[in-house]
Parts: sequence; C-alpha cells; structure tokens
Amino acid sequence: MVESAVTRPSVVVLGGGYGGHKVAKLLDDVADVTLVDPSESFVHNVASWRALVEPQWLDQIFLPYSRLLVHGRYLRDRAVEADGRRVRLASGRVLEPDYLVLATGTSYPFPAKMEEPGTEAAKARVRNAHEALRGAERVLLIGAGPAGLELAGEIKAVFPGKHVTLADAAPDILPGPFGQELRDELRKQLAALGVELKLGSRLRELPGVAPATATPVAIATETGDKLTADIWFRCFGATPRTEYLGGSLALALDGRGQVRVDEYLRVQGHDRVFAIGDISDADRDMAAFAGAQGELLAANLRALITGEGEPAAYEKQPTVILVPLGPEGGAGQLPGQDGIVGPETAAEIKGRTMLVERAAALFDAHPA
Repeated sequence: MVESAVTRPSVVVLGGGYGGHKVAKLLDDVADVTLVDPSESFVHNVASWRALVEPQWLDQIFLPYSRLLVHGRYLRDRAVEADGRRVRLASGRVLEPDYLVLATGTSYPFPAKMEEPGTEAAKARVRNAHEALRGAERVLLIGAGPAGLELAGEIKAVFPGKHVTLADAAPDILPGPFGQELRDELRKQLAALGVELKLGSRLRELPGVAPATATPVAIATETGDKLTADIWFRCFGATPRTEYLGGSLALALDGRGQVRVDEYLRVQGHDRVFAIGDISDADRDMAAFAGAQGELLAANLRALITGEGEPAAYEKQPTVILVPLGPEGGAGQLPGQDGIVGPETAAEIKGRTMLVERAAALFDAHPA
C-alpha cells in the first residue's frame, strides 16, 4: 500500500520585492508557494542610481525569479482582482490559496524603479538614460528626499564637472523624522561637491518633456528663479500598487492608499491575508523594513503551518537612514548611536557595495 503524499498548505505571494521574495523563499520548504510578479527579475533598486551612472552594475541588480525557489513556482503574471483569498490574474488564472500575502509595493519614477517587465528591455532603457546623462552639461533633479540626494551624489562622483541642481518646495532637504544635524552634514557635503540647492519655492510646473531623456528643460519657481538643464530626473512620487484590491480588501485601504494591518501584519478583517512592505501601514516605506516584515511574516506562517512556536508581533523600527553621496560620501542616522554617522560609515555599510551581495544571497536556487 502506497501512502498518499502529505498536502502542504498553499501560500500565494503577490509581488516579489524586498518583502515578498523573502516570504516566498523562507517558506519554500514547508508550503506550496506561488510567487506572482509581472517582471522576469527582482530589481535591487537600492542600487538603481549607481547603475544609471555606471551601467556595469546592471548585471548585479537584476536577479531572476527563476533562481529563487526550489519547490515552489514563480508565475510571470500580475493580479488584476483580489477579494479575500481569491485572486484573479491577468492571464485569467484564478488562485485560492490557504494564505495570501500582498506585497506589490509601490511604483516610483524611472530609473529608481523599472517599468519594463522584461529584464533586457529594462537594462536597455537604463543604458539609454546613461548615455543621455553622459552627454548633458546641466542636470536638474526635482525632489530633495533620499532619492534626489543619492542621485546628486552619484552623478557628481562619476561626472564631477556636470552642473547639478536639486530643487524642492520644502525649505530643507530630507523630510521625515530625522535630526537636523544629519541634514546639515548632507548639505555640507553637497556644497563641497558643487550641487546647487533650490529649496523653499514650488515649481510653477514640471518640465513638459520626458525625464531621463536628452531634451532641454526651462522652468521657473513661484519666486521667479529660472531653472535650466539638458536633462531632468523626477525624484519623488511613490504610489502604492493596490488598484487590484476589491471587496473587503478594498475596505482595508486607508486615506493614503495603504492597507491597514494589525501587529501580526494581517489585513484588517482577515485571518489569512497579510500585507507587507510599502503597501501596508505597518511602518515607513523602506526596503530594509519591507525585508524585516517579510522575515517576520515567514516565521509566523511557518509556526502556523508546522504547529511549532508562537507568532510574534511586528514592532515599528526605530528611526534609521543611510544616504550615500557616491561610493565614498554620505551620512546617516542609526539606532543606538548618539548623533550621526559620517561618510566613512556610510561608505562602509552601503555606499561602496550598495548591498548587492546581501540582495543576491537568496537567489541561488536551482528549481527542479
């Protein structure tokens, strides 16, 4: 008599970003895992700006989903409707897993995040943007948050002779729960690099030409300052990818379009639907926080599936940020440390390697 195979609980993860791919990988040995993402590869977008100025980094930041799972499956598809644990994909396929994880993240202007689902097409677009940037003398960056600051540093590290202008309506750089000491240090380094800051006045309008293309730009602020450039980049505007949520899941959305979750990352009103990363209201939008939520959720689901251990609650992370300004510059604010860390620490932890080896560590599987 042949024993029947033990049926493993099914887990569907929508989105293979920093949180989603960790959940899928860490449950691959105990659950029937399906990872759904429209792209061929996970993009380590922490290093996207580095790849823009140095395209040889491109092969390090695109990590194929086909190498992630041994037992589970990756579907190159996207969710168009999800209500409870029933998911309809663009292909028409319907999935009804035991556990559903929403991890579709946010959209963000190119090239910080890629719009092209095909790896080669995405790489080609970055190379084209690199050539456009290389030929420009004056560069305009709109948005003085972490993305704008990092891009300014990357450009100056590789093309020190370019004139870079960083514009924002806010009166200072780096909005958020950070100390003024950090802003002052970053401003000092930007000044030393020759980056021009235009802060405290709104733009009358955004440039009427496509960003990341070699096209002259001429706009003005409401105070009358004229801004001209040969190319511009949009460094603001994250939008949660939650448009596919319907029914009871749509009711869990807050005013920002994020999914309300409890301390166990369960979606409001659902026992077996979870949301992590940028689409959830669990924490601030950072890749590291999404990864931490993915690890915790995977451990909790493992405890539920195996009956071993108890689920743990997610605790919001303390204020932390590292802003590289090129491979050797930057500053940060780390938990447990008084004051800020300077360029040496920023370079050692993040700036030189952009965490590419850590990102690639899970993508070493050879699926059967």
